[in-house]
Amino acid sequence: MGIEEYGGGQGPQPEVLVVTTNDLPGHRVQEVLGEVFGLTVRSRHLGSQIGAGLKSLVGGELRGLTKTLVETRNQAMDRLVEQARARGANAVLAFRFDVTEAADVGTEVCAYGTAVVVARE
Repeated sequence: MGIEEYGGGQGPQPEVLVVTTNDLPGHRVQEVLGEVFGLTVRSRHLGSQIGAGLKSLVGGELRGLTKTLVETRNQAMDRLVEQARARGANAVLAFRFDVTEAADVGTEVCAYGTAVVVARE
């Protein structure tokens, strides 16, 4: 698995800037539009579960599960950006992920933050 398969986030000059900070240096918040989130639930893939079980016997990274989590987080973030854009935001502040088990059948990933309209100072 190449390094590009391990990461996520935005490319250069995104339409909706997503940051983990509570403010955006060099910008002024003109309007707070409220909370936005992107949610996805992924079931466990039997093949990756078997592979993970075998790998846990000898130790090491569970690459199949890592790739699935990266894809899941990216999908949740994409949904968050779609919701922010639909509300007229050009930025999301205080961005976070929340990951929980969903009824023993999968993993729920929620990307959330505060949709805002910002302007350069």
